[in-house]
Amino acid sequence: QVQLVESGGGSVQAGGSLRLSCAAPRSINSLRPMGWYRQAPGKQRELVATYTSGSTLSFSDSVKGRFTLSRDDAKNTVTLQMEDLKPEDTAVYYCKAQSLSPLTSYWGQGTQVTVSS
Repeated sequence: QVQLVESGGGSVQAGGSLRLSCAAPRSINSLRPMGWYRQAPGKQRELVATYTSGSTLSFSDSVKGRFTLSRDDAKNTVTLQMEDLKPEDTAVYYCKAQSLSPLTSYWGQGTQVTVSS
């Protein structure tokens, strides 16, 4: 059972900032945290930001210019810095990690982000 350790999240007012971090265990060969997805009530899970290959990043259009994603390979963590948060950013945010051999994806348990107007 792979457990991704997510931290951060919480409640803020619109315009505020939050930081989400995700740590992946090193017990699985090549397992690396890739990025974050989110799911709002009644909606499907959607991409927020992720590394695609190497250092290439992909962001949802709705967060471009407001969110940044960084990775610490030494700690095997990925961090999502969220600025200028909006009520529509309210969702449960999930970390996704991936191992290469075999190619397998893993999800965190989710952390709630609530932005009030």
